[in-house]
Amino acid sequence: MTADFHEQRVKMVDGQVRTTDVTNVAILSAMLTLPREDFVPAAKRALAYIDEDLEVAPARDGKPARFLMEPSPFARLLQLAGVRAGDLVLDVGCGTGYSTAVLSRLASFVVAVESDSELAGRANEVLASLGCENVSVVEGPLTDGHAAQAPYDVIFINGAVDEVSPALFDQLNEGGRLVAVVGEGNSGWATLYVKEDGLVSRRHGFNAAVKPLAEFRREPAFEF
Repeated sequence: MTADFHEQRVKMVDGQVRTTDVTNVAILSAMLTLPREDFVPAAKRALAYIDEDLEVAPARDGKPARFLMEPSPFARLLQLAGVRAGDLVLDVGCGTGYSTAVLSRLASFVVAVESDSELAGRANEVLASLGCENVSVVEGPLTDGHAAQAPYDVIFINGAVDEVSPALFDQLNEGGRLVAVVGEGNSGWATLYVKEDGLVSRRHGFNAAVKPLAEFRREPAFEF
């Protein structure tokens, strides 16, 4: 029997997203209309709308597996960022491009940076097939961001981090916002950083457990 992805999208939004206090109409509309199933491997399309992180690339060549973030924390992070229609957004660790597609419905333009060449290629293909014209996918180290098109009004990090790299704060516009889940597992907190008068402040948003982005792991310090 063919999966009814439209029905699954409605159930995802009504059962996973709205129930966690996401009220932003533009976010809800984007998640209701964009085919999340197109951004996951063919063998996992039927799982595209489950309420957990979904693997989109297995561990290989010494690199850890990569995941599509669970719908609820993803939507809540977007709401925390307060993306506006005129914003230039940097999407860090875009994976197969789902976050980029959603952001493209909220912002003026989205620069998506991805370090995995296969994922970047897949993101380009799917975004083009969906007619997302206000996006650009670039390949490079996630912690470096993409300075060539900075400064950004919003920087969105697609996974848990130990700490945010200074290069990303440098690429924030005045009044710009950066959102990330800082810490792993039950110790993870969705965090909003805001740059004002050249200084970056932060505040906790909500507790969140999402899969980490390995490039943002802090190197263990040597202790006597």
